[in-house]
This record gives sequence, C-alpha cells and structure tokens, in this order.
Amino acid sequence: MNQDPSAREAAPRSDIRATCRETVRRHERALIGLARSLHAEPETAFAEHRSAAEVSALLAEHGFTVQAPVAGLDTAFSAERGHGDLVIGICAEYDALPELGHACGHNVIAAAAVGAALALAEVADELGITVRVLGTPAEELGGGKVLMLERGAFDGLAMAMMVHPGPEEICAPRSLAINDLEVRYAGRAAHAAAAPELGVNAADALTVAQVAIGLLRQHLESGQMVHGIVTAGGAAPNVVPAHTAAMYNLRAAESLSLERLENRIRACFEAGATATGCSHEVVQVSPVYAELSCDDELSEAYRAAITELGRRPVPRAEQAERVIGSTDMGNVTQVLPAIHPMIALDCGDAVTHQAEFAAACASPSADRAVLDAAVAMAWTAVAAATEPGLRSRLAASAEDRPVRTGKHNAAGSGADPGSARRQHTSGGVA
Repeated sequence: MNQDPSAREAAPRSDIRATCRETVRRHERALIGLARSLHAEPETAFAEHRSAAEVSALLAEHGFTVQAPVAGLDTAFSAERGHGDLVIGICAEYDALPELGHACGHNVIAAAAVGAALALAEVADELGITVRVLGTPAEELGGGKVLMLERGAFDGLAMAMMVHPGPEEICAPRSLAINDLEVRYAGRAAHAAAAPELGVNAADALTVAQVAIGLLRQHLESGQMVHGIVTAGGAAPNVVPAHTAAMYNLRAAESLSLERLENRIRACFEAGATATGCSHEVVQVSPVYAELSCDDELSEAYRAAITELGRRPVPRAEQAERVIGSTDMGNVTQVLPAIHPMIALDCGDAVTHQAEFAAACASPSADRAVLDAAVAMAWTAVAAATEPGLRSRLAASAEDRPVRTGKHNAAGSGADPGSARRQHTSGGVA
C-alpha cells in the first residue's frame, strides 16, 4: 500500500529541501573531487573499471549497499539506501569518448548523481523512499542502459533521472532514435596492375554503397539522418582490396521512422555487394536507442528546482527545437517515468563532443553544475514523494510495470556486451 506521505513526514517539505541542499554543500569537496578525478582518467565503453569503482566506493562510504557487477556487465553497479516503498532511481554515466575523453561531460553526470543520492539518503525515512543509484556504462556506444533495462536493473523503480551537461539549460530536451550499423565487404585480392581481372574489389563495393547513401539523402524523411566513417579501406594501392568496412549512425525523430531508414540503408549496403560481386554482412554494433519521452510532471518539478537555484532554462515553447543527439536514456523514458534535463556550462562556442567542451567539463562552471544538478535532482525527488497525486501515479506505474528479468542482482561477470548484435549476410565472391 502506498502510504500518504503527509502521514509519515516528520518535517515540513521546506526543511527536507533545506537538508538536501545542506547535504550537497557538506559533500562539495568530495563531489567535485570525484568529477575531476573521472575527467583526469577517462575510460571508454565497457572498460570503465576504475571509474565505476570510484563512483560506487563513494556511495558505499556513506552507507549505500553496493552490488557490482550487475546485469552481466562488469562495469555496471547498483547502490541502494533506504527502506521506503517509493524507489527513486538515479543514473550515473561515466564512460568517455575515444581520443576526446570526457567531451560529453559524463564525469559531471556521475558526480551529480552521487550528490543527489547522498542528499536523498539523508531524508529517505521522512519521505518514505528508497534511493537506488545505477551505474550505467557504455552510453556513447554499447547501450548500457538498454542492456540493464532488459536484464531487470530498472525493475521496481517508480522514476529515474539524470542530468547531462551541455551548452544550454533544457529541462525536457528532444533526442533522436539511433541505430549503429557496421557494414563489412569481402572480395578477392589480386595484383592491381598484373591481374586486376582476378580481383573482386571490396573498396568498390563500399564506394557504391556510399554513393547510394549520398543520393538517398535528398529523399530522407524529416528528422532522419545518416553519417558514417570508413574503418577499413584496404592496405596498399597495388593490391585489390579484399576487405573493407564502414560504421554508420542512423538517426530519426522516432523509432518507427528509424526502422524505415534502416531498411533503405541496408538496401544501399546490398547494392554495393550486388554491383561488385562481393559478399557482405551488416552488424548491429549497439542496441537501438529510442527517442526521449520525458515525464511532464517530473520535468516541471525539475524546472522549478533549477530556476530556484538561479538558472534560466530554455522556455517550454522552445524545448522541442533543441535536439541533443541520441541517448540510451531514451529507452528508459519509454518504459518508466523519467527525465534527462541538460544543465548549462560556461563553454563559449563549444558543443559536446569537442575538445573545448571536454576542457569545460573540468572547470569552475562544471563544479557548479555538479552541485546544482545534485540539488535539483534531490528537490525533484522530494516533489515526487510529497505531492500526493504525483506520488500515487509514480507508485502505480511501478506496480503495473511487468518485471523484465529480475536478474539485476546477478553478478554475471564476463557476459558479452555485444550479445544483442544482429548480423545479415548476402552475396558471394563471383
């Protein structure tokens, strides 16, 4: 039974909020230290061993019960404190980008998540909540949250939240659904001058596919995008390339549009194989990320909190114009009430995934963002727990949601993060 919070609240809501803010202030040095430490030693997808250990250790130091690894992912963890019936989820990301480091600011995300969790743990009994921090690896590539969602790590949560740094303050941003595909062509090597007629050119196959995709762009639906890089193009100009590969990101405004785009791009890949006589395979290298569908009430609670802290978010009417890329948090928002607001850094003209933004993520502005995001998330959870209508809706959502697998407590170390990959092959060497 979901008890009315007013029946258990030992202190006025204003006092609870003040306690949250004071708790974050008390832990300011540790939180900023965590953000700076993660930034100094960036780790990429599914290799965030030191980062996950450092984040979870700080939670354990303050009374959280930590389980690691979880969901069959070596660098995922779950940390809980409290015994209330309303379970509040906070996602901590900590993976970085190859070469660029924390140019997406996941060090800020992780530290803010810990700060919010410590604040809420102080008032968990008054609010009747349980606080669960999920360490979610591989957001940049690999879909850690998708895998954790499928394997039950989000089971029982009434809501989930995280805050992402960016150039602007956006309470309910829009993201694109994305699918990451790798195409691989196999032909036959031959001397490019002495016996070119004996070769089957895998580079030509890739070129045909690239041209087909380029021509397709003029007919894409609104919101659809495709961009890619060649990851293997041959070894020497006097050898007919026998093997080539390319990685493509397919994006769309929503998941059904993404499916339509995928069908058309796969046809372009197949055209390259058909035209040249190569064989080819298409590998889905990461789970499909859905578009964000942020909860309106929680977004408004966050807006009120961040505004009270002196920040000026983008007006509601303009939020839909702000596309922030793609995130595996989109899959979470499709399943349970959740938010993924953006908190602004002083980064000049820089945007995420630039070296200049990486520098901004270890700056006084980033330090302030860690603390403000922690307080804003804590206050959002306080609103969720103390507003009877909102609390009842969130509790009912958790009760009605089917259990996924119930395996979030299983260690499962060593599981293959790429087990969800799909491969398609066709053609043969002529």
